[in-house]
Amino acid sequence: MKFDAMTSKIPMSLTKAWIPYILVAVILVITRVSPDVKKFISSFAFSYKNILGEGLNFSIAPLYLPSGILVFVVLLTYFLHKMEFKELKEAIGESSKVMIGAGFVLIFTVPLVRILINSGVNGSGFDSMPIAMANFVAHSVGDIYPFFAPMVGALGAFIAGSNTVSNMMLSQFQFGVADALGISTAFMVALQAVGAAAGNMIAIHNVVAASATVGLLDQEGETLRKTVIPTIYYCVVVGIIGLIGMYFLGLTDPLMK
Repeated sequence: MKFDAMTSKIPMSLTKAWIPYILVAVILVITRVSPDVKKFISSFAFSYKNILGEGLNFSIAPLYLPSGILVFVVLLTYFLHKMEFKELKEAIGESSKVMIGAGFVLIFTVPLVRILINSGVNGSGFDSMPIAMANFVAHSVGDIYPFFAPMVGALGAFIAGSNTVSNMMLSQFQFGVADALGISTAFMVALQAVGAAAGNMIAIHNVVAASATVGLLDQEGETLRKTVIPTIYYCVVVGIIGLIGMYFLGLTDPLMK
């Protein structure tokens, strides 16, 4: 097992080590549940209007973003842990390497998601790609498809490296399959979300980030071989629950009469 310089420092108390994580959780919750706090930090925003003369507007509130909160907590931790500037620089450099590796893939996955979502906007009146794929799968696989829905979500997380991106990319597809089969669309999308969450265990980005955090770089293959087992178990159990819910319990969409 290899340990880098950042993981071989003098041990600190468990409470002190947990303070940054607690701060992140507390600040995230406060900024999401308190309208006054949300309004205050969202007021610090950068706006871009009429981008490229196309009438598109964009704004970003860095203090409200989770990444902005993480940076704020990093600065607090610098003082709370009484770090030297050299240590902070080394920590930022080490984490940046992992972030760049993971972020590079997003350059391709995010445009792919946007293409899938907006592919239905065309002059020929063709269905969007998720809907076309959904119709094909519904006719090919049939009523047993809910069993495979979580696995599709997990596969999306593995490819895209994110639960969120998997849901963005495949939710419309899952919805379309359920609609074509005449079963609960909400339940099908829920199966997608659960499967995508399970897929986080085998998402390459997460495995690399976790390995770097605990000093197990270059052992990602061994980690994947172990995490794929609970991922498959998770998806199979959820798929069985999906079949039971759809066909034995007769669950329908919440707003259906």
